[in-house]
Amino acid sequence: MAVCAICGKGAHFGNNVSHSHRRSNRMWKSNIKRVTCKVNGSNQKMYVCTSCLRSGKVERA
Repeated sequence: MAVCAICGKGAHFGNNVSHSHRRSNRMWKSNIKRVTCKVNGSNQKMYVCTSCLRSGKVERA
């Protein structure tokens, strides 16, 4: 669900590394918001990351 409809940015995976250098799995989630946008003249709700919102790639309704 947490995937940007504009740029396709989603979750990233990697490792937590403790002080003793033991590794465990972790996930970084993208900052994605459900936003009402103008698409082809009509309003539509979509999931958009905040970097696309700030850069103006999406016109909010």
